[in-house]
Amino acid sequence: MLDRSETLRPRPRLYSRLSARVLRHDAEQGLTTLYFEDGELRVPLIDIPVQAGVIVRIDASDVSIALSRPMDVSITNRLPGRIIELACLAPPYVRARFELGKTRLTALVTRESVERLALIEGLEAWVMIKAVAISRGALTPDPAPTPRPWPSDRRSNRARP
Repeated sequence: MLDRSETLRPRPRLYSRLSARVLRHDAEQGLTTLYFEDGELRVPLIDIPVQAGVIVRIDASDVSIALSRPMDVSITNRLPGRIIELACLAPPYVRARFELGKTRLTALVTRESVERLALIEGLEAWVMIKAVAISRGALTPDPAPTPRPWPSDRRSNRARP
């Protein structure tokens, strides 16, 4: 019989970080929409002003993979991407890195899932992130400056007649 301490392995703590801006708040649904370079994320309502920048930390164990566009699932955030790396870690874990365009996102899955789904590098797939997995603690202010809006009545710098 195996000793319990030998059967339980610590789960690797892997994260992805991405810069985003607050796009809008939906108080009725209790959700905030964040815009990032390759799409939008819905997160629980946050008290950060629209257009403010945030850094989002996504735990790799909160990222799931689907081979086809997920439709009938409760997971709100579903993003298309491509697997760019599969790295075997201590069993049963595999780190899957995705490219969503310019954004890189890490998922932590089991070897069984890699085999069952026949995941390989270069495969087009979908990443899914539960909105509730991205809590207030996963968001920090982004020190990047907010672009100033251009006045609608701005005139050209050309010399006037």
